[in-house]
Amino acid sequence: MKDNSSATTIIPTVISSHSTTGLWWGLLGVAAFSFTVPFTRVAVGGLSPLFIGSGRAVVAAILAAFALSLTRQRLPRGRQWARLAVVAAGIVIGFPLLTSFALTTAPASHGAVVIALLPAATATAAVLRGREHPPVAFWLVTAVGAFAAIAFALSQAGQPAQSGGPGQLNWADVLLLGAVVAAAIGYAEGGLLARELGAWQTVSWALVLALPLMAGLLALSMAQQPPSASPVQWAAFAYLGVVSMFFGFFAWYRGLAIGPMAKVSQVQLIQPVLSICWAGLLLGESLGWTTIVGGLAVIVCAGVAVRVRLNPQRPEQKR
Repeated sequence: MKDNSSATTIIPTVISSHSTTGLWWGLLGVAAFSFTVPFTRVAVGGLSPLFIGSGRAVVAAILAAFALSLTRQRLPRGRQWARLAVVAAGIVIGFPLLTSFALTTAPASHGAVVIALLPAATATAAVLRGREHPPVAFWLVTAVGAFAAIAFALSQAGQPAQSGGPGQLNWADVLLLGAVVAAAIGYAEGGLLARELGAWQTVSWALVLALPLMAGLLALSMAQQPPSASPVQWAAFAYLGVVSMFFGFFAWYRGLAIGPMAKVSQVQLIQPVLSICWAGLLLGESLGWTTIVGGLAVIVCAGVAVRVRLNPQRPEQKR
């Protein structure tokens, strides 16, 4: 049969797994993503959420198409296209659009509260999809870390009533929760697919696959409301398209591909800390001792979770 037959071809693994270097790649990706919430909040001050959500994907897709063409990457084969569609639905379509609409009313700090659930959601998706089996201690520390991240973000939220009040959900919260689910599924599937296609190739093909839909939504948004924004708002939009939507995924998917995904995903517990710090610098939110203490708590929990996953306790040998 022909070499391109999906029935007989064994797909090689592009990125080897079981290396601790995945953590460092994951950290680099998280650092890039930590600006996403505050910069989205800045951008929605002058641009429509539909324009931001679709436009950033179009910008990234153009860069992706250029990179794929320049390096002459092979086309995905067989079921890889269906898996790329899952990635695109999660990280190219779902997360950007849902967060853009949510942050038109929710403050950046509140957005960080809900998005702090993403590491736990990604770990769960990774276990279900990637058949990883972390020890019980890992999940216990992960739960503590997620709680610490949420508690810290809530302490910085300022006015909870602006987003539904304590214990209440409004549409912004529902959209943010939907964004978390979408991103978790996209991360998990993309992390596995990156082992076959490569890290940046996976996100690039997902962007190209979603380009027709996102270009159509961009045209619709421009017809409804011609874009008009300040230089700062345009700069925030440019970051969302070039870094958050494109280059950040180079590092993040490489980290997930090296894996294990359930371990690398916990690095994102640091993201809400960084996001609120950037929001303080960019949006004028005050940062006090609670920021320092809460930040240290989240980072320590993330570090312990990773440590437990790297060094699981071995059962004692019987004498």
